[in-house]
Amino acid sequence: MERITRRQFGKTLAAASAAAAAGFAWPKLARSQQLAGDLSFPKGFQWGCATAAYQIEGGARDDGRGPSVWDTFSHTPGKTYHGDTGDVADDSYHLYKEDVRLLSNLGVSTYRMSISWSRVFPQGTGQPNAKGMDFYNRVVDELLANHITPYVTLFHWDLPQALPGGWRSRDTAKAFADYAAYVTGRLGDRVSHFMTTNEFVCFTDLGYREGRFAPGLQLPDGEANQVRHHGILAHGLAVQAIRANTPAGTQVGLAENASVFVPVIETPENIEAARRATRLGNAPFLTALMEGKYIDEYLQHEGANAPKVEPGDFKAISSPLDFVGLNVYTPSYVRADGSPMGFAIEEPPASFPHMASPWIALAPECIYWAVRNVCDLWKTPAIYITENGCSSDDVIDKAGRIEDTDRVMYLRNHLTHLHRAAQEGYPVKGYFLWSLLDNFEWGDGYSKRFGIHYVDFKTLKRTPKLSAEWYRQVIAHNEVV
Repeated sequence: MERITRRQFGKTLAAASAAAAAGFAWPKLARSQQLAGDLSFPKGFQWGCATAAYQIEGGARDDGRGPSVWDTFSHTPGKTYHGDTGDVADDSYHLYKEDVRLLSNLGVSTYRMSISWSRVFPQGTGQPNAKGMDFYNRVVDELLANHITPYVTLFHWDLPQALPGGWRSRDTAKAFADYAAYVTGRLGDRVSHFMTTNEFVCFTDLGYREGRFAPGLQLPDGEANQVRHHGILAHGLAVQAIRANTPAGTQVGLAENASVFVPVIETPENIEAARRATRLGNAPFLTALMEGKYIDEYLQHEGANAPKVEPGDFKAISSPLDFVGLNVYTPSYVRADGSPMGFAIEEPPASFPHMASPWIALAPECIYWAVRNVCDLWKTPAIYITENGCSSDDVIDKAGRIEDTDRVMYLRNHLTHLHRAAQEGYPVKGYFLWSLLDNFEWGDGYSKRFGIHYVDFKTLKRTPKLSAEWYRQVIAHNEVV
Protein backbone atom coordinates (compact mmCIF):
# COMPACT_ATOMS: atom_id res chain seq x y z
CA MET A 1 0.00 0.00 0.00
CA GLU A 2 1.36 3.46 -0.90
CA ARG A 3 1.97 5.53 2.22
CA ILE A 4 1.42 9.28 2.41
CA THR A 5 4.13 11.13 4.35
CA ARG A 6 3.45 13.76 6.99
CA ARG A 7 4.82 16.40 4.62
CA GLN A 8 2.61 15.23 1.76
CA PHE A 9 -0.38 15.27 4.09
CA GLY A 10 0.48 18.82 5.11
CA LYS A 11 0.57 19.89 1.48
CA THR A 12 -2.75 18.16 0.79
CA LEU A 13 -4.31 19.85 3.83
CA ALA A 14 -3.03 23.27 2.84
CA ALA A 15 -4.25 22.84 -0.74
CA ALA A 16 -7.61 21.64 0.48
CA SER A 17 -7.95 24.63 2.81
CA ALA A 18 -7.26 26.98 -0.06
CA ALA A 19 -9.74 25.16 -2.26
CA ALA A 20 -12.39 25.25 0.45
CA ALA A 21 -11.87 28.98 0.81
CA ALA A 22 -12.44 29.31 -2.91
CA GLY A 23 -15.74 27.45 -2.60
CA PHE A 24 -14.60 23.96 -3.51
CA ALA A 25 -15.31 20.74 -1.63
CA TRP A 26 -12.64 18.85 0.27
CA PRO A 27 -10.78 16.29 -1.83
CA LYS A 28 -11.20 12.64 -0.95
CA LEU A 29 -8.05 10.67 -0.27
CA ALA A 30 -7.83 7.55 -2.39
CA ARG A 31 -7.75 4.27 -0.46
CA SER A 32 -4.11 3.86 -1.49
CA GLN A 33 -3.30 7.12 0.30
CA GLN A 34 -4.81 6.20 3.68
CA LEU A 35 -2.64 7.14 6.61
CA ALA A 36 -2.94 3.78 8.39
CA GLY A 37 -0.86 0.78 7.47
CA ASP A 38 -2.34 -2.35 5.97
CA LEU A 39 -4.92 -3.55 8.49
CA SER A 40 -6.46 -6.25 6.33
CA PHE A 41 -7.43 -9.61 7.81
CA PRO A 42 -6.56 -13.04 6.38
CA LYS A 43 -8.56 -14.23 3.40
CA GLY A 44 -11.62 -16.16 4.54
CA PHE A 45 -11.86 -14.37 7.89
CA GLN A 46 -15.42 -14.68 9.20
CA TRP A 47 -17.27 -11.48 10.09
CA GLY A 48 -20.52 -11.70 12.00
CA CYS A 49 -22.82 -10.40 14.71
CA ALA A 50 -24.01 -12.04 17.92
CA THR A 51 -27.26 -12.08 19.88
CA ALA A 52 -28.90 -14.18 22.62
CA ALA A 53 -32.39 -15.65 22.64
CA TYR A 54 -33.79 -14.08 25.81
CA GLN A 55 -32.34 -10.69 24.91
CA ILE A 56 -34.01 -10.38 21.49
CA GLU A 57 -36.76 -12.95 20.94
CA GLY A 58 -39.70 -11.92 23.09
CA GLY A 59 -42.65 -14.22 22.46
CA ALA A 60 -42.19 -15.34 26.04
CA ARG A 61 -45.47 -17.27 26.17
CA ASP A 62 -45.90 -18.04 22.49
CA ASP A 63 -46.27 -21.50 20.99
CA GLY A 64 -45.69 -23.51 24.14
CA ARG A 65 -42.51 -21.87 25.45
CA GLY A 66 -41.99 -22.50 29.15
CA PRO A 67 -40.67 -19.90 31.60
CA SER A 68 -36.93 -19.59 32.21
CA VAL A 69 -35.20 -18.38 35.36
CA TRP A 70 -34.80 -15.02 33.65
CA ASP A 71 -38.56 -14.72 33.16
CA THR A 72 -39.00 -15.29 36.88
CA PHE A 73 -36.11 -13.05 37.90
CA SER A 74 -37.05 -10.12 35.67
CA HIS A 75 -40.63 -10.23 36.93
CA THR A 76 -39.40 -10.04 40.53
CA PRO A 77 -39.59 -6.42 41.75
CA GLY A 78 -36.24 -4.70 42.14
CA LYS A 79 -34.17 -7.17 40.14
CA THR A 80 -33.87 -5.28 36.84
CA TYR A 81 -33.76 -1.64 35.80
CA HIS A 82 -37.28 -0.23 36.08
CA GLY A 83 -38.61 -3.79 36.23
CA ASP A 84 -37.79 -4.39 32.56
CA THR A 85 -38.37 -7.91 31.24
CA GLY A 86 -37.68 -9.90 28.09
CA ASP A 87 -41.37 -10.57 27.45
CA VAL A 88 -41.24 -8.64 24.16
CA ALA A 89 -37.60 -7.53 23.85
CA ASP A 90 -36.99 -6.96 20.10
CA ASP A 91 -39.79 -9.37 19.17
CA SER A 92 -37.35 -11.23 16.97
CA TYR A 93 -39.54 -14.28 17.44
CA HIS A 94 -41.91 -12.65 14.97
CA LEU A 95 -39.49 -10.26 13.22
CA TYR A 96 -36.61 -12.66 12.58
CA LYS A 97 -36.82 -12.24 8.81
CA GLU A 98 -36.35 -8.50 9.21
CA ASP A 99 -33.33 -9.14 11.42
CA VAL A 100 -31.83 -11.49 8.86
CA ARG A 101 -32.22 -8.70 6.30
CA LEU A 102 -30.23 -6.42 8.60
CA LEU A 103 -27.50 -9.04 8.71
CA SER A 104 -27.59 -9.40 4.95
CA ASN A 105 -27.34 -5.63 4.48
CA LEU A 106 -24.19 -5.63 6.61
CA GLY A 107 -22.66 -8.32 4.40
CA VAL A 108 -21.82 -10.64 7.28
CA SER A 109 -20.89 -14.22 6.54
CA THR A 110 -21.85 -15.55 9.98
CA TYR A 111 -24.37 -15.04 12.76
CA ARG A 112 -24.05 -16.23 16.33
CA MET A 113 -27.47 -16.98 17.83
CA SER A 114 -28.64 -18.93 20.85
CA ILE A 115 -31.43 -21.41 21.46
CA SER A 116 -33.95 -20.91 24.25
CA TRP A 117 -33.84 -24.22 26.14
CA SER A 118 -37.33 -23.66 27.57
CA ARG A 119 -38.76 -22.94 24.12
CA VAL A 120 -37.68 -26.42 23.01
CA PHE A 121 -38.19 -28.22 26.35
CA PRO A 122 -40.70 -26.20 28.40
CA GLN A 123 -40.01 -28.37 31.46
CA GLY A 124 -36.30 -28.62 30.78
CA THR A 125 -36.63 -32.36 30.15
CA GLY A 126 -39.30 -34.76 28.92
CA GLN A 127 -41.47 -34.01 25.93
CA PRO A 128 -40.01 -31.54 23.41
CA ASN A 129 -42.10 -28.69 22.06
CA ALA A 130 -42.33 -29.15 18.29
CA LYS A 131 -43.35 -25.54 17.66
CA GLY A 132 -40.31 -24.29 19.51
CA MET A 133 -37.95 -26.43 17.46
CA ASP A 134 -39.77 -25.40 14.30
CA PHE A 135 -38.95 -21.76 15.04
CA TYR A 136 -35.22 -22.43 15.10
CA ASN A 137 -35.46 -24.49 11.95
CA ARG A 138 -37.07 -21.49 10.25
CA VAL A 139 -34.38 -19.12 11.50
CA VAL A 140 -31.58 -21.39 10.32
CA ASP A 141 -33.21 -21.84 6.92
CA GLU A 142 -33.68 -18.08 6.55
CA LEU A 143 -30.02 -17.45 7.38
CA LEU A 144 -28.83 -20.05 4.89
CA ALA A 145 -31.13 -18.65 2.20
CA ASN A 146 -29.31 -15.35 2.69
CA HIS A 147 -25.85 -17.00 2.56
CA ILE A 148 -25.23 -16.48 6.27
CA THR A 149 -23.68 -19.32 8.26
CA PRO A 150 -25.30 -19.90 11.68
CA TYR A 151 -23.12 -20.47 14.74
CA VAL A 152 -25.45 -21.81 17.42
CA THR A 153 -25.01 -21.41 21.18
CA LEU A 154 -27.08 -23.89 23.15
CA PHE A 155 -27.19 -22.10 26.50
CA HIS A 156 -27.06 -18.35 27.04
CA TRP A 157 -28.30 -18.20 30.66
CA ASP A 158 -32.05 -18.81 30.17
CA LEU A 159 -32.31 -22.02 32.21
CA PRO A 160 -35.80 -23.60 32.28
CA GLN A 161 -37.44 -22.60 35.54
CA ALA A 162 -38.97 -26.06 35.90
CA LEU A 163 -35.66 -27.85 36.48
CA PRO A 164 -35.50 -28.76 40.19
CA GLY A 165 -32.63 -27.00 41.90
CA GLY A 166 -31.32 -25.32 38.76
CA TRP A 167 -27.53 -25.49 38.53
CA ARG A 168 -27.35 -26.63 42.17
CA SER A 169 -28.40 -30.04 40.90
CA ARG A 170 -26.04 -32.39 39.09
CA ASP A 171 -29.09 -33.65 37.19
CA THR A 172 -29.25 -30.30 35.36
CA ALA A 173 -25.92 -31.09 33.67
CA LYS A 174 -27.36 -34.38 32.45
CA ALA A 175 -30.56 -32.66 31.28
CA PHE A 176 -28.45 -30.18 29.34
CA ALA A 177 -26.67 -33.00 27.53
CA ASP A 178 -30.04 -34.52 26.54
CA TYR A 179 -31.26 -31.14 25.30
CA ALA A 180 -28.01 -30.63 23.36
CA ALA A 181 -28.37 -34.04 21.74
CA TYR A 182 -31.93 -33.29 20.65
CA VAL A 183 -31.30 -29.82 19.22
CA THR A 184 -28.05 -30.59 17.43
CA GLY A 185 -29.51 -33.80 16.04
CA ARG A 186 -32.16 -31.70 14.32
CA LEU A 187 -29.97 -28.80 13.21
CA GLY A 188 -26.76 -30.69 12.48
CA ASP A 189 -27.67 -31.29 8.83
CA ARG A 190 -27.46 -27.51 8.26
CA VAL A 191 -25.43 -26.14 11.18
CA SER A 192 -21.78 -27.11 11.45
CA HIS A 193 -20.65 -24.90 14.36
CA PHE A 194 -22.07 -25.30 17.88
CA MET A 195 -21.16 -23.68 21.17
CA THR A 196 -22.25 -25.34 24.38
CA THR A 197 -22.45 -22.54 26.95
CA ASN A 198 -21.95 -18.82 27.25
CA GLU A 199 -19.87 -17.27 30.05
CA PHE A 200 -19.72 -19.66 32.99
CA VAL A 201 -19.09 -16.99 35.60
CA CYS A 202 -22.28 -15.11 34.70
CA PHE A 203 -24.72 -17.97 35.13
CA THR A 204 -22.85 -19.47 38.11
CA ASP A 205 -21.22 -16.78 40.27
CA LEU A 206 -23.51 -13.89 39.35
CA GLY A 207 -26.59 -16.09 39.64
CA TYR A 208 -25.76 -18.27 42.64
CA ARG A 209 -22.99 -16.49 44.59
CA GLU A 210 -23.70 -12.78 44.18
CA GLY A 211 -27.40 -12.88 43.32
CA ARG A 212 -27.22 -10.11 40.73
CA PHE A 213 -28.40 -12.41 37.92
CA ALA A 214 -31.03 -15.11 37.76
CA PRO A 215 -31.94 -17.00 39.87
CA GLY A 216 -30.73 -14.38 42.35
CA LEU A 217 -29.24 -16.62 45.04
CA GLN A 218 -26.36 -15.96 47.43
CA LEU A 219 -25.06 -19.38 48.31
CA PRO A 220 -22.11 -20.10 50.59
CA ASP A 221 -18.79 -20.73 48.88
CA GLY A 222 -18.94 -24.52 48.96
CA GLU A 223 -22.37 -24.66 47.31
CA ALA A 224 -21.46 -21.95 44.81
CA ASN A 225 -18.33 -23.85 43.81
CA GLN A 226 -20.45 -26.96 43.23
CA VAL A 227 -22.67 -24.88 40.92
CA ARG A 228 -19.53 -23.94 38.99
CA HIS A 229 -18.62 -27.61 38.68
CA HIS A 230 -22.08 -28.54 37.39
CA GLY A 231 -21.75 -25.78 34.78
CA ILE A 232 -18.49 -27.07 33.34
CA LEU A 233 -19.71 -30.67 33.62
CA ALA A 234 -22.76 -29.69 31.55
CA HIS A 235 -20.43 -28.28 28.91
CA GLY A 236 -18.38 -31.48 28.77
CA LEU A 237 -21.39 -33.79 28.60
CA ALA A 238 -22.86 -31.59 25.87
CA VAL A 239 -19.66 -31.79 23.80
CA GLN A 240 -19.96 -35.56 23.89
CA ALA A 241 -23.67 -35.42 23.02
CA ILE A 242 -23.10 -33.08 20.08
CA ARG A 243 -20.37 -35.27 18.62
CA ALA A 244 -22.61 -38.33 18.95
CA ASN A 245 -25.55 -36.69 17.18
CA THR A 246 -24.04 -34.64 14.36
CA PRO A 247 -22.13 -35.47 11.18
CA ALA A 248 -18.38 -35.91 11.19
CA GLY A 249 -16.62 -32.58 10.84
CA THR A 250 -19.06 -30.63 13.02
CA GLN A 251 -17.12 -27.98 14.93
CA VAL A 252 -17.73 -27.79 18.68
CA GLY A 253 -16.58 -25.12 21.11
CA LEU A 254 -17.90 -22.69 23.70
CA ALA A 255 -18.14 -18.95 24.28
CA GLU A 256 -16.26 -17.88 27.39
CA ASN A 257 -15.60 -14.49 28.92
CA ALA A 258 -12.24 -15.56 30.24
CA SER A 259 -10.65 -12.99 32.53
CA VAL A 260 -8.16 -11.05 30.40
CA PHE A 261 -4.84 -9.99 31.90
CA VAL A 262 -2.66 -7.44 30.11
CA PRO A 263 0.98 -6.80 31.02
CA VAL A 264 1.45 -3.21 32.15
CA ILE A 265 4.59 -3.09 30.00
CA GLU A 266 5.52 -5.62 27.34
CA THR A 267 8.64 -6.96 28.98
CA PRO A 268 9.34 -10.70 29.32
CA GLU A 269 8.67 -10.74 33.06
CA ASN A 270 5.36 -8.88 32.75
CA ILE A 271 4.25 -11.02 29.81
CA GLU A 272 4.91 -14.10 31.90
CA ALA A 273 2.97 -12.53 34.78
CA ALA A 274 -0.02 -12.01 32.48
CA ARG A 275 0.18 -15.64 31.39
CA ARG A 276 0.30 -16.84 35.01
CA ALA A 277 -2.61 -14.60 35.92
CA THR A 278 -4.63 -15.99 33.01
CA ARG A 279 -4.12 -19.57 34.15
CA LEU A 280 -4.92 -18.86 37.80
CA GLY A 281 -7.65 -16.27 37.20
CA ASN A 282 -9.62 -18.71 35.06
CA ALA A 283 -8.96 -21.77 37.24
CA PRO A 284 -12.61 -22.79 37.89
CA PHE A 285 -13.61 -22.62 34.25
CA LEU A 286 -11.43 -22.38 31.13
CA THR A 287 -8.28 -23.62 32.84
CA ALA A 288 -10.13 -26.67 34.16
CA LEU A 289 -11.52 -27.42 30.70
CA MET A 290 -8.22 -27.06 28.92
CA GLU A 291 -6.09 -28.90 31.48
CA GLY A 292 -8.60 -31.55 32.55
CA LYS A 293 -8.32 -30.81 36.26
CA TYR A 294 -8.64 -28.20 38.95
CA ILE A 295 -5.16 -26.82 39.38
CA ASP A 296 -3.50 -27.12 42.79
CA GLU A 297 -3.57 -23.38 43.48
CA TYR A 298 -7.35 -23.30 43.08
CA LEU A 299 -7.93 -26.33 45.27
CA GLN A 300 -5.63 -24.97 47.97
CA HIS A 301 -7.36 -21.60 47.88
CA GLU A 302 -10.84 -23.12 48.21
CA GLY A 303 -9.86 -25.73 50.78
CA ALA A 304 -12.91 -27.45 52.25
CA ASN A 305 -15.12 -25.47 49.84
CA ALA A 306 -13.57 -27.07 46.76
CA PRO A 307 -16.12 -28.73 44.46
CA LYS A 308 -16.84 -32.44 44.77
CA VAL A 309 -15.74 -34.28 41.64
CA GLU A 310 -17.09 -37.70 40.69
CA PRO A 311 -15.15 -40.31 38.69
CA GLY A 312 -15.28 -39.59 34.98
CA ASP A 313 -16.25 -35.93 35.37
CA PHE A 314 -13.03 -34.55 33.99
CA LYS A 315 -12.95 -36.98 31.12
CA ALA A 316 -16.13 -35.27 29.93
CA ILE A 317 -15.13 -31.76 30.98
CA SER A 318 -11.85 -31.95 29.05
CA SER A 319 -13.44 -33.27 25.86
CA PRO A 320 -11.33 -31.91 22.98
CA LEU A 321 -12.63 -28.71 21.39
CA ASP A 322 -12.37 -27.56 17.80
CA PHE A 323 -12.29 -23.91 18.82
CA VAL A 324 -12.51 -21.59 21.79
CA GLY A 325 -14.79 -18.57 21.60
CA LEU A 326 -13.70 -15.55 23.63
CA ASN A 327 -16.07 -12.78 24.70
CA VAL A 328 -13.80 -9.77 25.18
CA TYR A 329 -14.70 -6.37 26.56
CA THR A 330 -12.21 -5.19 29.16
CA PRO A 331 -9.04 -6.35 30.98
CA SER A 332 -7.11 -6.25 34.22
CA TYR A 333 -3.53 -4.97 34.08
CA VAL A 334 -0.85 -7.00 35.83
CA ARG A 335 2.81 -6.60 36.67
CA ALA A 336 5.37 -9.13 37.77
CA ASP A 337 6.29 -9.21 41.44
CA GLY A 338 7.99 -11.44 44.01
CA SER A 339 4.81 -12.90 45.50
CA PRO A 340 4.10 -16.66 45.38
CA MET A 341 1.67 -16.00 42.51
CA GLY A 342 4.30 -14.09 40.58
CA PHE A 343 2.04 -11.19 39.69
CA ALA A 344 0.02 -8.32 41.12
CA ILE A 345 -3.13 -6.81 39.66
CA GLU A 346 -3.05 -3.04 39.19
CA GLU A 347 -5.99 -1.05 40.49
CA PRO A 348 -7.19 1.35 37.78
CA PRO A 349 -7.02 5.04 38.69
CA ALA A 350 -10.23 7.01 38.94
CA SER A 351 -9.33 8.82 35.72
CA PHE A 352 -9.23 5.61 33.65
CA PRO A 353 -11.60 6.05 30.66
CA HIS A 354 -14.64 3.84 30.24
CA MET A 355 -17.66 3.48 27.99
CA ALA A 356 -21.33 4.10 28.86
CA SER A 357 -21.31 0.94 30.95
CA PRO A 358 -18.78 1.77 33.68
CA TRP A 359 -17.44 -1.79 33.76
CA ILE A 360 -16.15 -1.48 30.18
CA ALA A 361 -12.78 0.20 30.55
CA LEU A 362 -11.35 1.53 27.33
CA ALA A 363 -8.38 -0.80 26.92
CA PRO A 364 -8.39 -2.17 23.35
CA GLU A 365 -5.15 -4.13 23.72
CA CYS A 366 -7.13 -6.60 25.82
CA ILE A 367 -8.40 -8.36 22.70
CA TYR A 368 -4.84 -9.11 21.58
CA TRP A 369 -3.84 -10.44 24.98
CA ALA A 370 -7.03 -12.47 25.32
CA VAL A 371 -6.04 -14.37 22.19
CA ARG A 372 -2.32 -14.54 22.91
CA ASN A 373 -2.58 -15.74 26.52
CA VAL A 374 -5.08 -18.50 25.73
CA CYS A 375 -3.13 -19.71 22.71
CA ASP A 376 0.26 -19.57 24.44
CA LEU A 377 -1.04 -21.47 27.45
CA TRP A 378 -3.09 -24.16 25.76
CA LYS A 379 -2.11 -24.35 22.07
CA THR A 380 -5.72 -23.70 21.06
CA PRO A 381 -6.42 -24.88 17.47
CA ALA A 382 -8.77 -22.01 16.60
CA ILE A 383 -10.08 -18.85 18.23
CA TYR A 384 -13.23 -16.87 17.51
CA ILE A 385 -14.02 -13.57 19.16
CA THR A 386 -17.59 -14.54 19.98
CA GLU A 387 -18.49 -11.16 21.52
CA ASN A 388 -16.93 -7.72 21.47
CA GLY A 389 -18.71 -4.40 21.67
CA CYS A 390 -19.86 -1.67 24.02
CA SER A 391 -22.82 0.33 25.20
CA SER A 392 -23.28 3.92 24.13
CA ASP A 393 -25.66 6.72 25.08
CA ASP A 394 -27.30 6.54 21.67
CA VAL A 395 -29.80 9.19 20.60
CA ILE A 396 -31.52 9.88 17.30
CA ASP A 397 -30.65 13.37 16.07
CA LYS A 398 -32.92 15.75 14.20
CA ALA A 399 -31.83 14.24 10.89
CA GLY A 400 -32.82 10.77 12.09
CA ARG A 401 -29.22 9.57 12.49
CA ILE A 402 -27.50 7.85 15.40
CA GLU A 403 -23.91 9.09 15.35
CA ASP A 404 -22.31 6.63 17.77
CA THR A 405 -18.74 7.75 17.14
CA ASP A 406 -17.69 6.44 20.56
CA ARG A 407 -18.71 2.90 19.59
CA VAL A 408 -16.89 3.21 16.26
CA MET A 409 -13.80 4.35 18.16
CA TYR A 410 -14.06 1.41 20.57
CA LEU A 411 -14.54 -1.15 17.79
CA ARG A 412 -11.87 0.29 15.50
CA ASN A 413 -9.29 0.18 18.26
CA HIS A 414 -10.16 -3.37 19.30
CA LEU A 415 -10.04 -4.63 15.74
CA THR A 416 -6.66 -2.98 15.24
CA HIS A 417 -5.32 -5.02 18.14
CA LEU A 418 -7.09 -8.15 16.91
CA HIS A 419 -5.33 -7.58 13.60
CA ARG A 420 -2.03 -7.69 15.47
CA ALA A 421 -2.92 -11.15 16.80
CA ALA A 422 -3.83 -12.39 13.33
CA GLN A 423 -0.65 -10.93 11.81
CA GLU A 424 1.47 -12.65 14.44
CA GLY A 425 0.03 -15.99 13.40
CA TYR A 426 -2.45 -16.67 16.18
CA PRO A 427 -5.35 -18.79 14.83
CA VAL A 428 -8.08 -16.15 14.90
CA LYS A 429 -10.78 -17.34 12.52
CA GLY A 430 -13.62 -14.87 13.01
CA TYR A 431 -15.22 -12.00 14.90
CA PHE A 432 -18.79 -11.59 16.14
CA LEU A 433 -19.73 -8.03 17.04
CA TRP A 434 -21.99 -7.64 20.06
CA SER A 435 -24.61 -6.84 19.11
CA LEU A 436 -26.79 -6.73 16.04
CA LEU A 437 -29.58 -4.95 17.92
CA ASP A 438 -30.21 -2.94 21.03
CA ASN A 439 -31.82 -5.47 23.34
CA PHE A 440 -32.72 -6.53 26.87
CA GLU A 441 -29.44 -6.07 28.71
CA TRP A 442 -30.11 -8.38 31.66
CA GLY A 443 -30.07 -6.48 34.97
CA ASP A 444 -29.70 -3.19 33.11
CA GLY A 445 -32.96 -3.81 31.28
CA TYR A 446 -33.30 -1.45 28.31
CA SER A 447 -31.13 1.29 29.82
CA LYS A 448 -27.95 0.21 28.03
CA ARG A 449 -27.76 -0.02 24.25
CA PHE A 450 -25.15 -2.36 22.75
CA GLY A 451 -26.56 -2.69 19.23
CA ILE A 452 -25.32 -1.32 15.94
CA HIS A 453 -29.01 -1.00 15.06
CA TYR A 454 -31.14 1.27 17.19
CA VAL A 455 -34.40 -0.25 18.38
CA ASP A 456 -37.37 1.89 19.37
CA PHE A 457 -38.75 -0.39 22.07
CA LYS A 458 -42.25 1.09 21.65
CA THR A 459 -42.57 0.61 17.90
CA LEU A 460 -39.79 -2.01 17.47
CA LYS A 461 -38.48 -0.07 14.48
CA ARG A 462 -34.83 -0.86 13.69
CA THR A 463 -32.55 1.96 12.52
CA PRO A 464 -28.90 1.46 11.49
CA LYS A 465 -26.40 3.51 13.48
CA LEU A 466 -23.16 5.00 12.20
CA SER A 467 -21.45 1.90 13.61
CA ALA A 468 -23.49 -0.32 11.29
CA GLU A 469 -22.24 1.57 8.25
CA TRP A 470 -18.70 1.45 9.60
CA TYR A 471 -18.91 -2.30 10.19
CA ARG A 472 -20.35 -2.82 6.71
CA GLN A 473 -17.24 -1.15 5.30
CA VAL A 474 -14.96 -3.29 7.47
CA ILE A 475 -16.63 -6.41 6.15
CA ALA A 476 -16.64 -5.25 2.53
CA HIS A 477 -12.89 -4.53 2.57
CA ASN A 478 -11.90 -7.22 5.11
CA GLU A 479 -9.86 -4.65 6.97
CA VAL A 480 -10.06 -2.04 9.70
CA VAL A 481 -11.34 1.23 8.21
